[in-house]
Amino acid sequence: MTERTGSWPALVAIGAAAGGFSALFGVGGGVIMVPLLVLWCGYSVQAATATSLAAIAPIALWGAAVHGILGNVVPVQAALVGVPALVGVSFGVRLKRRLASDGLTYAFCALLIVIAVLVALEPV
Repeated sequence: MTERTGSWPALVAIGAAAGGFSALFGVGGGVIMVPLLVLWCGYSVQAATATSLAAIAPIALWGAAVHGILGNVVPVQAALVGVPALVGVSFGVRLKRRLASDGLTYAFCALLIVIAVLVALEPV
């Protein structure tokens, strides 16, 4: 495992950025935290992913609660998305253990590019 060299100010900045992006765009863990933990703090991709998942739990809970208070959450629909995601994350963790970090990094970059192009092409 790669040595983690992140100082607490870097980790706090990454957390603040993830929280802000989570509130603005519904993203934070994979899109913000993982790349910054790898680039700024020297985490391996696996350690950054695991750290991001652990950190995103309270962020997601808080964000969902605030949006729930504002009336923006449809609980049944959230469950229809969230419960299958639990199966997906369990499968993904097992699969990730068998894949090379470099390949995952390139696949992640490609995925972000495809998503960015699709979002940019979507009529507003």
